[in-house]
Amino acid sequence: MLLVGNGRVVTRDEANPFVEDGAVAIEGSRIVEVGKYDALRAKYPQAELIDARGGLVMPGLINCHTHIYSGLARGLSIKGCNPTNFLENLEQQWWNIDRHLTLDGTRACAYVTMMESFRNGVTTIFDHHASFRQIPGSLFAIKDVAQEMGMRACLCYEVSDRDGKQKLEESIRENADFARWAAEEDSDMIAAMFGGHALFTLPDEALDAMVKANDGLTGFHVHVCEGMNDVYDSAQRHGVSSVHRLLDHGLLGEKTMLGHCIHVSPADMDILASTHTKVVNNPQSNANNAVGTAPVLEFFKHGITVTMGTDAYTHDMLQSLKAFVPLQRLNSALPNVAWGEAMTMLFQNNAQMASMYFSSKGDGKPIGVLAPGAAADVAVFDYPAPTPLGADNVDGHILFGVEGHDCTNTIVNGRVVYRDRQLVGCDRERIDAFVMEQAKLLWGELNGRTY
Repeated sequence: MLLVGNGRVVTRDEANPFVEDGAVAIEGSRIVEVGKYDALRAKYPQAELIDARGGLVMPGLINCHTHIYSGLARGLSIKGCNPTNFLENLEQQWWNIDRHLTLDGTRACAYVTMMESFRNGVTTIFDHHASFRQIPGSLFAIKDVAQEMGMRACLCYEVSDRDGKQKLEESIRENADFARWAAEEDSDMIAAMFGGHALFTLPDEALDAMVKANDGLTGFHVHVCEGMNDVYDSAQRHGVSSVHRLLDHGLLGEKTMLGHCIHVSPADMDILASTHTKVVNNPQSNANNAVGTAPVLEFFKHGITVTMGTDAYTHDMLQSLKAFVPLQRLNSALPNVAWGEAMTMLFQNNAQMASMYFSSKGDGKPIGVLAPGAAADVAVFDYPAPTPLGADNVDGHILFGVEGHDCTNTIVNGRVVYRDRQLVGCDRERIDAFVMEQAKLLWGELNGRTY
């Protein structure tokens, strides 16, 4: 048994939202009790203690949209890469990188992503992968790393025709093979969606093939209207909006999540709301790519469930939270909006998305809440509050004070993966050497030189 205590417990449980001097008792993969530290310490004297040292004890954070394939890109400069628009950024940088990723490169990217996520208190990721050099087996390679490291992960592959028909067909098969495996496995740690890149790289026959191959196994995870390319392509070549194309081909629904949706119309929003389709916002990435700010406040008014991701710009979900609020305020020219939406996205809607994909499997543990019976996903943050902190203002402290690098301990499904700022349960020396080797190989191929 584990006891995570001696801190302020922020549960996200309406029945018991905040416990001063609190603790979380964990047995196996479940939380068994949340209460006062002294009482639980006396009740479970044999429990192994994870000492929060007065910090914040929170549910593990959930990243609803990231890209493992970017894991080896930190510090990389590609010769000749100088994009002036979004499509050039894809062509010169990201598509260039994933065209050179081997299965070992994919594994290395997965290690980096998961280690960085644990360091930032992230316990669940929804990944959207691309490695067009070696597609078959890529999701299974990531799955193997997730199981080794202890990450809760929902995976999909990015279907696209950008490298021709054969690669498109391989990417569809990889999604379908992995979705079938995940359905048979029925795990509460590994799940599948069916991925698709932007619609300007997905002809109608590809959408139909995706639906056929999926055969109702899971929902779709598709990039939609991130840049204007989608808008122009759907209007000029198909006579409808990107969202309407997805509706016409049967990809929308409760289990589908669309990435970005920056350039969508009110009519598109009505379609998303009526089909109960989810949207994932990635505020920092959108700003960095200069593609615009998604109309999230309007999504909320339409009743659309909006989640939060990072698009791999960072692995720090609290950074994304902090970026979201000022970007929405700047976009709306209103200084008093977006606070409630930010908290709802990160702490409620992300948990809802994760619970849909994980708690319906296995033994059915809710995700993203510290409550009896819930999954034992816990993150501890070192935060010596300089001002009064309590149940009524903890969100203000999180928004303006707590950061991902404040994380000291991370527990996933009852397994301690990061303790006292050190990764545990993995061979760091071996992993670091492997990652460095793969990074040098990738960089060398991209730039025609030896690193």
